[in-house]
Amino acid sequence: MLVAIGIALGIAPYDRSDWLLENSLAAGAVLLLVVTWRVFPLSKLSYSLIFVFLVLHEIGAHYTYSEVPYDEWFRALTGHTLNGVLGLERNHYDRLVHFCYGLLLAYPMRELFVRIADARGFWGYMLPLDLVMSTSMVYELIEWGAAEAFGGDLGVAYLGTQGDPWDAHKDMLLATCGAVLTMLVTALIHRSLDRDFQREWAESLAVKHPEPLGEVLIDRLRGEAS
Repeated sequence: MLVAIGIALGIAPYDRSDWLLENSLAAGAVLLLVVTWRVFPLSKLSYSLIFVFLVLHEIGAHYTYSEVPYDEWFRALTGHTLNGVLGLERNHYDRLVHFCYGLLLAYPMRELFVRIADARGFWGYMLPLDLVMSTSMVYELIEWGAAEAFGGDLGVAYLGTQGDPWDAHKDMLLATCGAVLTMLVTALIHRSLDRDFQREWAESLAVKHPEPLGEVLIDRLRGEAS
């Protein structure tokens, strides 16, 4: 299904160079999911969330994020523009996708931390949020680097700031807000269904190794090695 949507939206995109650039990371992510499908299959919920996010991304790549005609679509349905109803000025499709990055991908990230790193309690919710925030920052750096490298109209289209000097900051904030919402909902569901929720949460915050690290650990390791 995703391949079919990708092919359809790859036909006559608004800017072919930007489409290729936008899909470079997406293609790598899909390849990783395919390669790991047998050895580390995710839940149907996680795959569904990833699918929805990638479809949103493919729409943005087809039109370029700053040119997605959602206002025209909304006018065709209601007779009014969405920006006019909400009092918005710029194209906010990129804002939506950044919010959905946290909203839709925080749970698959949580599944990785729980199943691979055995994250429990507080850390099972904090670490996915932390990963959303850090990868959002890395993506903004990639956008900056690509814009500097390619320059011209392609760099502007890929960066998509639309003249907002705080665009990167707002994008990272929206991704964080989406992830916070998902982790709150996940925690509330687990709290209502898991009888050990509070005990596991408390244990996850308890000190496991009272001995300090740093120079104390180095001295101990030197003593064991001698």
